[in-house]
Amino acid sequence: MDIIIVAGITIILAFIFTFTNGFQDASAIAATFIASRCAKPAQGVILVASMNFFGAILGGSAVALTISGLLTLDPGRELVFILLSAVSAAALWNITAWKFRLPSSSTHALIGGLIGAGMAAAGIESINWGVQELFSSPPELEGMTLVLLFLVISVFLGLAGGYLMRKISGIVLRNARRSVNRQIVRINWIAAALISFSNGANDSQKQLGVIVLVLFAAGQIQSLEVPLWARVICATMLAVGTISAGWRIMTTLGRRIFKIEPIHSFDSQISSGVTIALSNLIGAPISSTHIISSSVLGVGYAKNPLKVQWSVGRDILMAMILTIPVAMIISAIFYTLLKPFIGS
Repeated sequence: MDIIIVAGITIILAFIFTFTNGFQDASAIAATFIASRCAKPAQGVILVASMNFFGAILGGSAVALTISGLLTLDPGRELVFILLSAVSAAALWNITAWKFRLPSSSTHALIGGLIGAGMAAAGIESINWGVQELFSSPPELEGMTLVLLFLVISVFLGLAGGYLMRKISGIVLRNARRSVNRQIVRINWIAAALISFSNGANDSQKQLGVIVLVLFAAGQIQSLEVPLWARVICATMLAVGTISAGWRIMTTLGRRIFKIEPIHSFDSQISSGVTIALSNLIGAPISSTHIISSSVLGVGYAKNPLKVQWSVGRDILMAMILTIPVAMIISAIFYTLLKPFIGS
């Protein structure tokens, strides 16, 4: 099979994966914003989709470079087929999680896909684990160590941040009149716009990292630089995915965990936004869905633990635990099926 055709198929699948990323991760941002009645559904989704688009266009390339450096294999046919398997597995898992209304993580799915296909092709040495760099002098965080560590830390930051924001805002506003809600609603619009921009910058770069690596492996570019056309298409697919199919995830996060008021949305947006922005600065791909989910749980726990639907949190936790290993298995199977077509 011609390598250019395989690369083209992989890039198309990466764009499709970006679309599923839109209705998984990006729609989670609109959930609390809409459920708290700060915006009507159409208004909230359009705001989030628009800022995701601009974030993807203007958000830099640090995360993309991290993703493109996770595999240690030389450019060539094998690497293109590995990336094809990884993206296919991640997209399949995203669609499955969406069907069952689980706020899974596109990031976890893609990372699992890369690990599974890479190990199926060339063993454990094919992955840049970053362990040697971690124990070097001075120690450095890179490769899978950086990615996996921050995927875990970011969730705890979201949970703790949501809890602290609810406590702090409760103290600050304890004697405020109910009319203050009008100001909180306005601030929520600003917070939602900023977190959407940060999310667009982080989410799109995961797919852009794969696309750059595909082009490089296929010999179509000479350096790992993101082409403008790829950035524009990814931004568009992320926005369209948010608009078209995100309501299932919004229902889980915005309505089923606990009853969200404007101040709760604000608390969640601030804690989530700070975590996502920090991830962009250090080049760490994170899961916006899981950060926002954990921040909503943190806010709910700070308000009243007895009114939180912990069964939803349990479902979210199970999805977090399962996503990487399931994506690894699926991508390894895909690579095994595609291996006869690699040739020499």
